[in-house]
Parts: sequence; structure tokens; C-alpha cells
Amino acid sequence: MAKQYAVIGMGRFGSSVATTLYNEGVEVLAIDKSEQHIEDYKEHVTHAVIGDSTDEQTLKAVGIRNFDTVIVAIGDDIQASILTVLILKEMGVSNVVAKALNKHHAQVLFKVGADKVIFPERDMGERVAHQLMASPNVLNFIELSDDYSIEEIKLPISMAGKNLIEINLRAKYNITVIGVKTANKVDISPDPEKTLRAEDILIVLGENGDLNRFTKIK
Repeated sequence: MAKQYAVIGMGRFGSSVATTLYNEGVEVLAIDKSEQHIEDYKEHVTHAVIGDSTDEQTLKAVGIRNFDTVIVAIGDDIQASILTVLILKEMGVSNVVAKALNKHHAQVLFKVGADKVIFPERDMGERVAHQLMASPNVLNFIELSDDYSIEEIKLPISMAGKNLIEINLRAKYNITVIGVKTANKVDISPDPEKTLRAEDILIVLGENGDLNRFTKIK
């Protein structure tokens, strides 16, 4: 059974999360006090409800406890954000993800029970900075934790014409090749004996320091 998500607050961030989840084929409930926000996005989610998330009866009426994850994406109303998280946890929602505006807001969200707190603007800024400062060989990355990432890295010229067994990245750089990308086609289980071409892109997993060391290879 597909997971069910509820997004509370359909501002720029919340609507982006909700529509992306919906486009991935999962069930998404959108809740917002603004009739206009609900009108704008009702065709881009599974269900859309006008309501005040600080009212416990509103949340009970939509069966909020049945959702696997609830994302509290309320914009500038810190009080409503905190109260909503508190009510959700008291109602027994198992996984509550909340948007924070600043460090102090985040601390309070955690104290009232948020399972995860995110900083959309800060996280996006860090992502952009990472890409600006990364080696030009790094095309994209996904940060898994503070220490580990998955990166798309151009195959070093010195490795063209060799195969994965010969370049042996696990032994030499402590990183793992999890895919090879060529002309927008991704091979998730690449043949280790297949010859790599200069235009190939390696999708690799490893510790950030090891990945950084590998990106400097010519």
C-alpha cells in the first residue's frame, strides 16, 4: 500500500513538497487556512481541505492519524507551526516533519515532538554553495548525512578505456560505483567488465572526503 502524506501550509515550500509527492504517485492531503491556496492546488493533490491546523477537531475530521507522514510547512506564523506540531504528536501521528524559520524555532519544534526539522532556505543555500565550490567534474549530488553523499562525477580521462574492475575505486578511493550514466540512460547494475567511455558519468557513493579526493583525479 502506497504511503500517505499530509502537507499543512500550502505556501511556496509546502505546495512544492505536496505537488512533487503527488507527481510521484502517492496520496497527498493538503491543508491550508487560505481558500485561495487550496483553490490553486486542489487539482495537484489527492485531497485539499480548507482548515485551521491549530484546531484539533479539524485535524480529527480529516483523519490525520491515518497518514504516514505529516509535513508542517506553515510559513511565517511560528506560533501556529509549534501548536500544530504539538497537537499532531498528542494525536499520535508517528512522523511529523516541520519547517523551521530559524534555530530557535527549530529547538522548540523538537521540544514539542517534531521528528525532523528542515530549513528549506538554509538547505538550498548549502546545496548551491556545495555545487559552486565542488570540482567541475561533479555534476550533481545528494547529501545522505553530514559525512556521506551520492555524487554524479565525470569519468576521469585517465580511466577511459578501462572497466570498473581495472579502476577498482573501492580499493583505491574507498568509494562505491552504484551506477553508470550515459546519454541520459542510467545503468544501476553496470557490468564490471564493460569498457568505460570518456563521456560516461559515474554515480558513486562514499564519504565526502573520499569523494572529494576522487574528483581531483584527471
